[in-house]
Amino acid sequence: MITLSFEKGTLVVESNFKLPHTIWDDRSQCFRSSPIFYNDLIEYLNVSGLEYEDRVLDLMPMPSLSCDLCLRGYQKTAMAKWLQTKSGALVLPTGAGKTVIGLKAISVLNVPTLVIVPTLELVQQWKKELAEKLDIEAGTYSGEAHIMRPITVSTYDTAYLRAEELGNRFLLMIFDEVHHLPSPGYANIAELFVAPYRLGLTATYEREDGRHTELERLIGGKVYEIGIDKLSGKHLAEYKTKKIVTELTDAERAEYELYHTIFTEFLKKRKIILRTPRDFRLFVMRSGRDASAREALLARNKARQIALNSQSKLNSLSEILDLHFGERMIIFTEHNSLVYAISKQFLIPAITHTTQKDERADILQKFRAGKYNTVVTSKVLEEGIDVPEASVGIILSGSGSKREYKQRLGRILRKKEGKLAVLYELVSKKTTEVGISRRRKDAGTKTRADIKTNSKRDHT
Repeated sequence: MITLSFEKGTLVVESNFKLPHTIWDDRSQCFRSSPIFYNDLIEYLNVSGLEYEDRVLDLMPMPSLSCDLCLRGYQKTAMAKWLQTKSGALVLPTGAGKTVIGLKAISVLNVPTLVIVPTLELVQQWKKELAEKLDIEAGTYSGEAHIMRPITVSTYDTAYLRAEELGNRFLLMIFDEVHHLPSPGYANIAELFVAPYRLGLTATYEREDGRHTELERLIGGKVYEIGIDKLSGKHLAEYKTKKIVTELTDAERAEYELYHTIFTEFLKKRKIILRTPRDFRLFVMRSGRDASAREALLARNKARQIALNSQSKLNSLSEILDLHFGERMIIFTEHNSLVYAISKQFLIPAITHTTQKDERADILQKFRAGKYNTVVTSKVLEEGIDVPEASVGIILSGSGSKREYKQRLGRILRKKEGKLAVLYELVSKKTTEVGISRRRKDAGTKTRADIKTNSKRDHT
């Protein structure tokens, strides 16, 4: 008889002949398979009418869950699409209720579930939602604790490190912010777990490196998507975007042109064309062994810093802060140095990756309570944290990626009656920032109003 069991992150298949997805292991004198193929193997054995013994699963007793969550129309559609195969990713904007769909999926299937999230903050948020909406205390697997329960919430890091221990304990896996999953290393999570049911949740499915194509293999690919424009006004806030093109100062312009020329002349001389993120990664690798390439890369970075951090942007920022005085605002930048400069000049609380957890929680609580109207951050608040409602977002600098832009826009789209959300994007005139902003828009990120001025003061 064929026997299947789970051992240290692999499936052990004791059989007299080779089954699909298995390879022979000389050391243990048996066939082995990656756990991701567990469901395929079971289906093959059932269809073939072969006798087998399944010793793979080690499930915890599951309490009967009750859930009175009422889904919106688009959430019902998304749920129905996913239930057709019980696998795949749902793509919905920030604030559209992805967690609610995840909770509903847990209650409908009522099987041991592992929820995987990118941050410790999200571990606590999911645990809280599970307690409030499903009346169940969830276990947690993270750097803070290893407590396994029928419903367990884990970080991506811990799920990867503990796959051998957790890989056969769950039937449903929910990947929050699933665009992280195809990253090197994290992809192994999907490969080392046997769970046949897999749900991915994200607002930004596509990755700049193209690795989102791996999600088809890992969890089943995209099965439902709805954009911001379909939900704004009814389920999300009405919004508009305003792009402000500012002038570099004379000194900044001269310095920018100097460094930008060094970079572009190197590319011309070596006949290098940078069309894709992969092209740029190869160029960075080249800089490690080519002194001239390294000099060009450093020049490119210096030019970019000048464009991102120009004084004219701070002047425009001052006017925007005056214009929206009393409203709740989030300022986004690329570099920590600009975060701290803004914090010091405008007396605005700052949050970066170096901000201690307790301090960050205190700032966000005061922001939520209205004691602070504005915070400034570099990337930290783009995902993975429950950010209080804000109606104004200001992008002073960023990577220019479509995903980053959507994440920042999503931070101001929670529904507020009678309130129009505004996202400002400040870019430096005649720099690479303008081209990046235009390419992102052409790639599908829509704006409601682009305001291009030659004046560093005009933003109306």
